[in-house]
Amino acid sequence: MRVLVTGAAGFLGSHLTDRLLGEGHSVLGVDNLSTGSLNNLAHLGSEPRFRLEERDICGPFDPGHVDYVFNFASPASPPEYLRLAIETLRVGSAGVENTLEIAARYGAGYLHASTSECYGDPLQHPQSESYWGNVNPIGPRSVYDEAKRYAEALVMAYHRSRGVNTHLPRIFNTYGPRLHPDDGRVISNFMMQALRGEPLTVYGDGEQTRSFCYVDDLIEGILLLSRSKEHLPVNLGNPGEFTIEECARAVLEVTGSKSELHSHPLPEDDPTRRCPDISKARALLGWEPRIPLKEGLAKSLEFFRSQVGSKVATAEVR
Repeated sequence: MRVLVTGAAGFLGSHLTDRLLGEGHSVLGVDNLSTGSLNNLAHLGSEPRFRLEERDICGPFDPGHVDYVFNFASPASPPEYLRLAIETLRVGSAGVENTLEIAARYGAGYLHASTSECYGDPLQHPQSESYWGNVNPIGPRSVYDEAKRYAEALVMAYHRSRGVNTHLPRIFNTYGPRLHPDDGRVISNFMMQALRGEPLTVYGDGEQTRSFCYVDDLIEGILLLSRSKEHLPVNLGNPGEFTIEECARAVLEVTGSKSELHSHPLPEDDPTRRCPDISKARALLGWEPRIPLKEGLAKSLEFFRSQVGSKVATAEVR
């Protein structure tokens, strides 16, 4: 297949690109590099089946015939989507519509990377796909939450009205190599602070929970869903639930760091609990994560260690 991957220079987009190329497909990657890094694709510089275009998908474009579109274009970490608030809303609306138009034009399959943030600060636990969420539509995080919720509505409209073969994974916290070392997410924050010998920043009392999925597991679920006949949202994440403090302790153990934990005020609208019900993914896809947290942290250690004391480098990819 010839596959279009938007957000290809990002954390998930680059891992997905590697997997698609490994299966023998050709990949056209698109990224405006507002949050992605060319360093994530540097190893593909001599790969003839991969080409990267620096482009903003909020403007209409024609990539030529493609068989499938994976839309992963969006800032995804709180510091980045707060810094790029309007851009985040635009890529979740105009960008999604432009890529859906490409899928409709060429009869291509389409997968949009949605998110557990659609559930907001959930009142239902664990979160199943039938839950409509508890989202503040005008809070600081709304630029990301509502962009993703609108995008889901747009994807379903193209499926129902235009017959596009769409897929909607709701992705829960994912980590691994290439996660930006200073992007403000839990794992990257803790790993970098521990390796630098700095105190680990724990927001609130540390009892709020998250569920962490290693990137290889997540990409496997993404590909299984893209080849399924399911068009409604499907949770993809690790149902193993950890408090933030438990996660911090696991990072200290894996890194061997002696850093202390320092408490800071909880950010506005920060979810208190987050854990996926993956019954649907198990039943439909035969999928569930296989890599436990400490093993995934150990797999990620070399990458984060390489980032200590250095800025994220850039490399040229054509």
